[in-house]
Amino acid sequence: MIHDIEVLKAKTSKISEIDFNNLKFGHVFSDHMLECDFKNGEWEAPKVVPYQPITLDPSAKIFHYGQSVFEGMKAYKDADGKVWLFRPLDNFKRLNISSKRLAIPELPENYFMDGLKALLKVDEDWIPEKEGSSLYIRPFVFASGNGFHASPADEYKFIICTAPSGAYFSGEVKVLIEEKYSRSANGGVGFAKAGGNYAGQFYPTQLAVEKGYQQVIWTDDTSHEYIEEAGAMNIFVRIDDTLVTAPTSDRILDGITRKSIIELAKSENIPVEVRKLSVKEVVEAAQNGSLKEMFGAGTAAVISPISGFGYKDNDYELPKLTDDSYASFLKKRITDIQTNKVEDPFGWRMEVK
Repeated sequence: MIHDIEVLKAKTSKISEIDFNNLKFGHVFSDHMLECDFKNGEWEAPKVVPYQPITLDPSAKIFHYGQSVFEGMKAYKDADGKVWLFRPLDNFKRLNISSKRLAIPELPENYFMDGLKALLKVDEDWIPEKEGSSLYIRPFVFASGNGFHASPADEYKFIICTAPSGAYFSGEVKVLIEEKYSRSANGGVGFAKAGGNYAGQFYPTQLAVEKGYQQVIWTDDTSHEYIEEAGAMNIFVRIDDTLVTAPTSDRILDGITRKSIIELAKSENIPVEVRKLSVKEVVEAAQNGSLKEMFGAGTAAVISPISGFGYKDNDYELPKLTDDSYASFLKKRITDIQTNKVEDPFGWRMEVK
């Protein structure tokens, strides 16, 4: 436990200027951030500082070789004003898994957890209380060391910024199953939350948007025959009453919301299969009426329902379920646990005291 994290408070707060009833996702930033530097072979002590620009040399290796990883988390306030995190140690562990793959020094657990808690205590008033809102938390690490030589940097910076946010998505999305581009490849960095993974998604997604879709369903990198992820989220497909999702691999992110949905569904006696799922099977299920639901799963949206999908110039609409939607049921169960409205039998919730 770090008992003496240095806190440099902002001279003035921006909070009075914020309309907490109309928050876009990730557009408004809190007063402070956590900052920690890796220099001379070790991580220096983290400190809380005012939210501010970063000054970097043009030769900083982040600009040239892309050593950058990040996480996405949320903090919530319950009806009594208590502050909660959801499975934060999983985010910490995944950040280090991502860092290791990109040759970035791993962070000590106490630097991450104690630093995050110190930041949340300073900016506690920034955590929204409106239903569906939360304080989005973005931890990230990048190469700040200088040099044009193609090698890992010798200096890095770890930062946590927070942003009070409303719901990430509103309504259902229509997706296009990708037939040409790949999100990642075997032996690559698809399992890591590396910034470059997302940069590589933007162009194919832009092409899908131009065709009238909101997101891309990624398929495997060799045959494009198997469903893998939905945009920047894991994907679940309901065929009859069974929930199917792809297994994690070098190409697929081990999503924390994904893991939670699988565990929660099993506890509710919902049949779950973690297996390869072919595009052919999904199309046939849509054609014969056994395809009931598709939804994306991730931290920002929790669950994002899919209303239909396109494949090989054909569109397939999904039924509109009212009373028997797994997406609605599971999202409510997870968000109720996150916001301390119900018991947490899984031990996922952590109070920030």
